Amino acid sequence: MPVAPSFWFRDGWLARALSPLGAITRHLTARRIARPGWRAPVPVICCGNVTVGGAGKTTLVIDLLRRLTEAGQTPHALLRGHGGSSRGVRRVAPTDSAAEVGDEALLLAAEAPTWIGADRGASAAAAVAAGASVLVMDDGLQNPTLDKDLSLLVIDGASGFGNGRLLPAGPLREDVATGAARCQAAILIGPDTTGALGILQPGLPVLRAHLVQDRAIEALRGQRVLAFAGIGRPGKFFAPLADSGAVVLETIPFPDHHAFTRRDLDRLSTRAAALDARLVTTPKDAVRLPSAFRAQVTVIGVGLAWDDAPALDSLLRLAKPAVP
Repeated sequence: MPVAPSFWFRDGWLARALSPLGAITRHLTARRIARPGWRAPVPVICCGNVTVGGAGKTTLVIDLLRRLTEAGQTPHALLRGHGGSSRGVRRVAPTDSAAEVGDEALLLAAEAPTWIGADRGASAAAAVAAGASVLVMDDGLQNPTLDKDLSLLVIDGASGFGNGRLLPAGPLREDVATGAARCQAAILIGPDTTGALGILQPGLPVLRAHLVQDRAIEALRGQRVLAFAGIGRPGKFFAPLADSGAVVLETIPFPDHHAFTRRDLDRLSTRAAALDARLVTTPKDAVRLPSAFRAQVTVIGVGLAWDDAPALDSLLRLAKPAVP
């Protein structure tokens, strides 16, 4: 996905001019989600959002997979496999490449069995047959092929719902109220700097978390750094590096899921050498790098710290399939 256009985050003339086209998005999404889906015999947890890109869904899914595993469950992850060439249902293998299954699938597969496929119902059936006791969806709030038992609306506190307009005038896949009505709770990641919570319907539980970097970031204190990232919102990676005490000399953003070319890698190497700086990137970007180049790069991951972790655990315990 390309970098989100800046007008998605302000209500200027271009957003207003494109706004009538949002009616098409609203109609197509409503028609799609009205289709019946498959009812799995195990709980289905969906980590979704109403905006495109960068809300923190994959980070949340990784957190939930770890919690469910620690609780004695056998979670499997489901996602589309965006950025990969594979079609149909596929279980992600350690030997798969990001070009085949997508970068996010490789990150999830390091935590739990992971399945990709546009038809989440078909992927879910395969996962259940393989022994899954609970399914965790990375994205899919607008995907109708699998019924959900617990849907979590993931909100990035820094960007919220953008200008509040539907694609292509803004970042919304559907109206906030419509999507939130299908969710049992909202997950706010980071401070709510845009007033997003005020748009949600009263009574929707909100759980708050914030991003925390790996301990490896401590080794960058005082180090000269050239940071690069091809994620939904690269600034979410760049800012903490500077806050950690690293001397961030330059930042280079790439589009989300960017397939690095030889020219990209040569540019990064040349620029880092000119600056006498260490190359630093995210785990999501690292899995898209050739192994030889990856060995030259410092990888800094993130996790979630919860304001009320017991409340999250209680919510997960409530997730159980409804009686058909």
